[in-house]
Amino acid sequence: MSEGLANPARGEAAIQIGDRKRRLRPTFAALVAAEEELGSLFTLVERAGAGRLKLSEMTALFWHCLADRADLTRDDVGEAVAAQGLAASAPSLRAVLRQVLQGHE
Repeated sequence: MSEGLANPARGEAAIQIGDRKRRLRPTFAALVAAEEELGSLFTLVERAGAGRLKLSEMTALFWHCLADRADLTRDDVGEAVAAQGLAASAPSLRAVLRQVLQGHE
């Protein structure tokens, strides 16, 4: 996927996994699934703002928000985040968390 396919107006972001950019689409269903696993998304946002978000939580949030994960495993997502580093993953995380807090117009 090209980075241009992520639509920031819809709260989408992109993350590099292996040799491809993948779209993160924080739909209602994706966020509900993430919340079922991680607990309150508001609390997750608070932890992220305080610098206490765990790598496993970021990976889970990205996993649930992936628009197409047919050929991926959850470990692929975690390895990608670890390989590129937290700083490189931060813009995608901010975009997803912004969607949690603000929604889209």
